[in-house]
Amino acid sequence: MSSSMKNLSDFSHIEVGNAKGLKFAVVVSQWNAQVTGALLGGALQSLQQHGTLENDIDIIHVPGSYELISGADMALRNKSFDAIICLGCVIQGETRHFDFICDAVGNGIANVAIKHNKPVIFGVLTTDNIEQALDRAGGKHGNKGEEAAITAIQMALISKQY
Repeated sequence: MSSSMKNLSDFSHIEVGNAKGLKFAVVVSQWNAQVTGALLGGALQSLQQHGTLENDIDIIHVPGSYELISGADMALRNKSFDAIICLGCVIQGETRHFDFICDAVGNGIANVAIKHNKPVIFGVLTTDNIEQALDRAGGKHGNKGEEAAITAIQMALISKQY
């Protein structure tokens, strides 16, 4: 089934787990704020719905998606978190800038996770236009922020086992 016909944020078929007592940082880009604000809202709602207390969530605003990398790294250097959720939105423009930023952000977030041996979740939309971004930030395709939060909970719980 193509993504044009379904909600990509449907987790009704899986057991997410209880996030009570887990600590999360949500690093969110201020660029494309209409989209990233919706992603943040979805992430916070999901975390709290699964038992995370408001005091166990730090929100770190960074200028753009590229800065998600250093924001996540600083969070893990300075505080103890069970997982970091990175939320951003990069929309295709007329230049290759999109390709460079998307590649750097994906690799950078992965490198931070490896460096700190902690889950660092990629919740960055990489879309062709604003409409696609809004569709994935609470629109007809669900909310990538919710997806990132569920992933963070699951990975934090797995991390506690190993």
